[in-house]
Amino acid sequence: MDPIQISIAIIMVGVACAGVVWLYTSEASASIGRMMAMMERTGLDPRTATLDDPRTMTIRKEMRRRCRRCPREELCDRWLAGKVEGNNSFCPNAQTFQSLSGTNARAS
Repeated sequence: MDPIQISIAIIMVGVACAGVVWLYTSEASASIGRMMAMMERTGLDPRTATLDDPRTMTIRKEMRRRCRRCPREELCDRWLAGKVEGNNSFCPNAQTFQSLSGTNARAS
């Protein structure tokens, strides 16, 4: 291989890596947005997801992990937009949202 071909190969690898990073960050951002919207729709204050309490941080980390791996993003988007009726039982975090809103209701 001549130096030009090596340079082109290096650039192509760099572009591919940048594309993967961009895709991952955009998907992570979208899932966090859905999670916050779901919190709000289920009656939770989304600002609680930003608290620095160790217990809250652990719950938030697990919720984000579930949301990122959720295979029902399209259904979630439609439900959040009000295009799907019913509850959010399809959501992998539904039980957590219910527990947290129950905790908030008892604390009030």
